[in-house]
Amino acid sequence: MSAFLFSEFEGTTPIAWKQKIQVDLKGADYNETLLWKTNEGISVKPFYTKDDRTNHKIKQSKAAFKICQTLVISDEKKANSLTTDALKRGATAIQFIVKNKFNPTIVFDKINFKGITVYFKFEFLDADFVSEISKHINSNTCFFQIDIIGSLAEVGNWFVSLKEDHKTLENIVNTVENSISVSADLYQNAGANMVQQLAYSLAHANEYLNRFGAENAHKIHFQLSVGGNYFHEIAKLRAFRLLWESLLKEYNVDSIEAHLFVTPSKRNKTLYDYNVNMLRTTSECMSAILGGANTISNISYDGIYAESNEFGERISRNQLLILQQESGFQNAQNIAKGTYYIESLTEQMAEKALVIFKQIEKGGGFLKQLKEGNIQRKLKENASKEEAQFRENELILLGTNLQPNKENFMKDNLELDPFVKQRSIKTLFPPIIRKRLSENLEKQRLQKEKNAK
Repeated sequence: MSAFLFSEFEGTTPIAWKQKIQVDLKGADYNETLLWKTNEGISVKPFYTKDDRTNHKIKQSKAAFKICQTLVISDEKKANSLTTDALKRGATAIQFIVKNKFNPTIVFDKINFKGITVYFKFEFLDADFVSEISKHINSNTCFFQIDIIGSLAEVGNWFVSLKEDHKTLENIVNTVENSISVSADLYQNAGANMVQQLAYSLAHANEYLNRFGAENAHKIHFQLSVGGNYFHEIAKLRAFRLLWESLLKEYNVDSIEAHLFVTPSKRNKTLYDYNVNMLRTTSECMSAILGGANTISNISYDGIYAESNEFGERISRNQLLILQQESGFQNAQNIAKGTYYIESLTEQMAEKALVIFKQIEKGGGFLKQLKEGNIQRKLKENASKEEAQFRENELILLGTNLQPNKENFMKDNLELDPFVKQRSIKTLFPPIIRKRLSENLEKQRLQKEKNAK
């Protein structure tokens, strides 16, 4: 049938398409009129053909993505109850945020973790406790999101010291699988552009390869965030897999699939007209799926200003369930393969990120660049550029700097402080700060609310 249908049509070359467009432009310059560049310097064309296909073979799982529920362990019995409820309601992965030691017998009581992927994001460093948790779960589908470099970058200090932190992590790596995490979501939420995110994530991971050896490459996994630029975010995740595979080849390591734990960004989430956040997270979760995320943990539409609540958590989980079970995304991880536009974006991002990565390595590596403040400076430059675009309405957040609802008042609804908190502690160097794009505008609106009373 296909031969019959398409034998009637003659193929058209890219040159012929461009000539036709040039005629229709009636003298206007093709490059200036129809080509545009992103903040990353990536060129976007008005049309793509099979000549743009790269045919890169990206190593990634064919299994359906995991739907993750994120829970903070504060009350042990409540954590157990919430975990049990989330699994009954469709979650296939659990991320525990661990602020302090807990009793695993209580938290894991009567929970069957078979077929469930479990993540532990620690806010402290304790090799013995990690070993204890590992024995309780006893599964290769358990991931410890321990990132001493990521913590250093965000806080500005080691847990104890460079020597002690590396020694403790070395003990963990020697005894526990999946024990090194790269918190690449930090860079996205601090305002890095996509190419910077890729380069910094790769350089970050390379510090661990240098320290713990290529034989432990399989224990490294990644946390990433995706923003609202739909196709570009798909390409970003695919580009990262290409870069990781290329880096491992330099260490003579056979191809290892990068395990990606992905969340929607908080950078573009808004306090006012907060229901729009549901639309943003839906689009971002779709990007994560099509980009090949192994696990996705959605964020609640009201999470920036409200305490964790049953309704918000249920909605965020159900967004993923609808995408997976009702919208045809159950096995969609490889759909983008062969897509001319996305493949072109993927290659451009990877090439540009590799240039920055090489510059970082030439400058002494990621840690050195971080301590000298070069990473922070580059991040701040791009974040400031985005904020200027937001002020000038070149970068739009619907309901905030476009068509704001003047009857939406939030002063009395704030259960959490939605803004960057000032730190007074002494640090080794300026930390990387997560900041939402709309914070300054929201502060102005809140102040007007207070003045109106």
